Amino acid sequence: MNSEYIIKELDNIFPDARCELYYEKDYELLIATVLSAQCTDKRVNIVTKELFGKYNLYDLKNISIKEIENIIRTCGSYTKKAYYIKTIANKLLNDYNGKVPNNREYLESLPGVGRKTCNVVLSNLYNVPTIAVDTHVSRVSVRLGLAKKEDNVFTIEKKLMKKFPKDKWSRIHHQLVLFGRYNCTARKPKCNNCPFINKCKEYKKYS
Repeated sequence: MNSEYIIKELDNIFPDARCELYYEKDYELLIATVLSAQCTDKRVNIVTKELFGKYNLYDLKNISIKEIENIIRTCGSYTKKAYYIKTIANKLLNDYNGKVPNNREYLESLPGVGRKTCNVVLSNLYNVPTIAVDTHVSRVSVRLGLAKKEDNVFTIEKKLMKKFPKDKWSRIHHQLVLFGRYNCTARKPKCNNCPFINKCKEYKKYS
């Protein structure tokens, strides 16, 4: 499918696409993105409202893991994520005076921070051109024939980076996420209103 057509249609559907995680400080985005693994942004936003309302980065370094667990329990894998949050707070304060650096190698060395999380953070905080591949982006990419089912997330990322202009990467990432979240959903996609219906690899399954 022509990349210009995909860009045009996604611009029509999501002209103001942006990250749906709520944050005010750079470390809040990092922690929220870590929490979003296997969890919805809606749930994360509920949890982080309480977490960041009570504690700043210095607090998160000093309070017990148990206190963090009690707040993030509904996010799934909360014991691991509580450990990640406390460790990230410690490292950011010790290594960068609490600032999230524009440094991929460092960020990916933090616990709970993989390539996808790093891409989200660098794109939103520093306007680094990236495409973060989550379950929504993966699903849409396969259905539109931009990737194969057997492709891993890094392979999909590379294919998307090759398909779309570099200055569109961050925007197309957000648009693909939102398209997968609200339109091209996993179980009951809204195929009748989809501009890509004639090119979809799986349309017949849902028609």
